[in-house]
Amino acid sequence: MSVAALALLLAAQSPAVASNAAAAPTIAPVLTSPDARDVHSFARPLEARVTHVSLDLYADFDTHVMRGVATLSVDARPDARQLVVDDNGLRIVAVTDAQNRPLPYMVGKGDAVHGAPLVITLNGNRRVRIAYASAPGAKALQWLSPEQTAGKTHPYLFSQGEAILNRSWIPTQDSPGIRQTWDATINAPCALTVVMSGERTGETPCEGGRHSARYRMDKPVAPYLIALAIGDLKFKALSANTGIWTEPAMLEKSAWEFAGLDKFVQAAEGLYGPYRWGRYDVLVLPPSFPFGGMENPMLTFATPTVLAGDRSLVSLIAHELAHSWSGNLVTNATWDDFWLNEGFTSYFENRIMESMYGKRRAAMEADLAWTDMQNALKEAGGPQSPDTKLHLDLNAARDPDDGMTQIAYDKGATFLRTIESVVGRARWDAYLRGYFDRHAFQPQTSAGFLTDLKTHLLKPGEAEKIGIDQWVYQPGIPANAVHVRSDAFPAIDAAAKAFAAGGPVSAVPDKVTTQEYVRFLDQLPRQLSAERLAALDGRFHWTETGNSEIRFAWLRLALANRYPPAEASAERFLTSQGRRKFVAPLFQELQGQGEWGQALARRIYDKARPGYHAVTQVTVDRLLGR
Repeated sequence: MSVAALALLLAAQSPAVASNAAAAPTIAPVLTSPDARDVHSFARPLEARVTHVSLDLYADFDTHVMRGVATLSVDARPDARQLVVDDNGLRIVAVTDAQNRPLPYMVGKGDAVHGAPLVITLNGNRRVRIAYASAPGAKALQWLSPEQTAGKTHPYLFSQGEAILNRSWIPTQDSPGIRQTWDATINAPCALTVVMSGERTGETPCEGGRHSARYRMDKPVAPYLIALAIGDLKFKALSANTGIWTEPAMLEKSAWEFAGLDKFVQAAEGLYGPYRWGRYDVLVLPPSFPFGGMENPMLTFATPTVLAGDRSLVSLIAHELAHSWSGNLVTNATWDDFWLNEGFTSYFENRIMESMYGKRRAAMEADLAWTDMQNALKEAGGPQSPDTKLHLDLNAARDPDDGMTQIAYDKGATFLRTIESVVGRARWDAYLRGYFDRHAFQPQTSAGFLTDLKTHLLKPGEAEKIGIDQWVYQPGIPANAVHVRSDAFPAIDAAAKAFAAGGPVSAVPDKVTTQEYVRFLDQLPRQLSAERLAALDGRFHWTETGNSEIRFAWLRLALANRYPPAEASAERFLTSQGRRKFVAPLFQELQGQGEWGQALARRIYDKARPGYHAVTQVTVDRLLGR
């Protein structure tokens, strides 16, 4: 990269923080209440906690290893003897103080989910240097061959830290309640660009075929939000403070799909106050990325499955942007309170969509989410299942990923919508804006939120009218839940009913929204003849559609009926992307189809598994009994 090009890039990435945003604290508090204790981290932050992580790492694409040094800044009690950090498969080379004097350390007993504690004797030091290397199979890192990328020429690396995966490449206290600032110098091949979830501060010239990029995050964040990607990446600015990163072959398509990025930011700020992170860019990743999006600060990671070509799936951006307030600014202190991230964000997302596209579009998406919530209720074991609570009990024997269900998203959003219905939108919006201000750059618990709610919003009798404790601490969906009903859906529901009763396919509406097509497919009975399915497929060509949401809804129906053309379509879909939201339910559907489906699932998964991220692999392995 030329000096001039580098100067332009750094200028494009310099933060422009709103002047009315409160400054971030250098050291964020750690909550001390019993419900803030994170059983999924070995850390003992009340004795000694990490406040800053400085990384100096070499990305080795030959061995699939990140190696180098992590320097940890430590805030400790005067009598603290040890610092305990999280380690999952790291090869520890040496642990020293700031003067390179060795510090005693040991890797304790751990388990397959959480890794192990790395226990370091401080000897009075407040800075610790750990020389180490990640394992080739580090769970947070996916190394892609050139053939797995859009360009087919260069390799690619990306990280995915949520929930507790970053400990597989960064030795730190990997708990959302222990917020940390960070900086990083990442050395990579000259042909590849390094991007991270922070402010780019510089780059070295190419020397010996490699160069280094420097990044920093001067605001304390949950450690799962430290993220990087390295690949053949290009950038296109969409406004002064927004833009797209992706492979060159995908750049124009991605930029067109997300052309309204700056308007999304403006809509969000109009609702709940200033965006406090400087830039807001989006990185469109290769198809193996396991989630729809990941809200890494300043740089949302996004799946290419949202590139529908008609901007119909851009609610994903509304969701990830909303996390800049709920999740990144105010973060669940433990994974038991995951809903504080996702329930708030799902509510906020819908408000952004209403602001951008009107109440009718927002109502359709909220109504579909209601159906998703009912389905999640059944999948969790029914309304009495403890996993349908908002505040969960994910004991240390469980993987925090077990709590990442639609319950957190949709029951959480429905709870907030129900509060709004009681107190009124004006009061509710003023409260939420104040809530984000009061708790900015801090962890939060369910109990803390309810206390804040009663202190700053609710009038006498309103807590009881809403039933706030029942919503958070009891299973199921309370009877007063607000169900937003779309006025577009009665007609599409009637069309589904008529078709299911034998009506002509010509009577099924066309030229409707993605949300209406998904609703139509979801409303059809799960048993339809091959002739009826062929009639739909012949008219709408859903077996081959490039709209991932419609393709997914169609395949769930078609596979349930063993519709022959669905076999090849499912194989193409499942081997061309690794988004867990789509992959897991389709394999689950196949597993329920006897030997026919199970044999097909095994055949497809054998082919698809090497291209999936570890997050998706773990879920499907469990489904298929591997």
